[in-house]
Amino acid sequence: QVQLVESGGGLVQAGGSLRLSCAASGRTFSSYDMGWFRQAPGKEREFVAAISWGGDSTYYADSVKGRFTISRENAKNTLYLQMNSLKPEDTAVYYCNAVDYSDPSVNFHSWGQGTQVTVSS
Repeated sequence: QVQLVESGGGLVQAGGSLRLSCAASGRTFSSYDMGWFRQAPGKEREFVAAISWGGDSTYYADSVKGRFTISRENAKNTLYLQMNSLKPEDTAVYYCNAVDYSDPSVNFHSWGQGTQVTVSS
């Protein structure tokens, strides 16, 4: 079973930046399309961004398009999310998971503990 460990969250002022990381155990990381998700208090988990297994294709939720960038380093079994121009509404716990690229609601691993991102106004 692949384990996912998210890190890099923190408290940042509106307009600031953070870079999240997701470290995956095992040797199958490069075989999977991957995605980032987030869950704000009192809300359901929502899709943020996805990247193909080779890293050559990406897409984003409209709410983060132009501000967030998803990337990966298969040699390091690591997924990244660069978040710029952060807004208070980006405040949430952020998670990563393997996804079906055509339908990111389909996930393949257990969820990790996530990393908290808090954006102050």
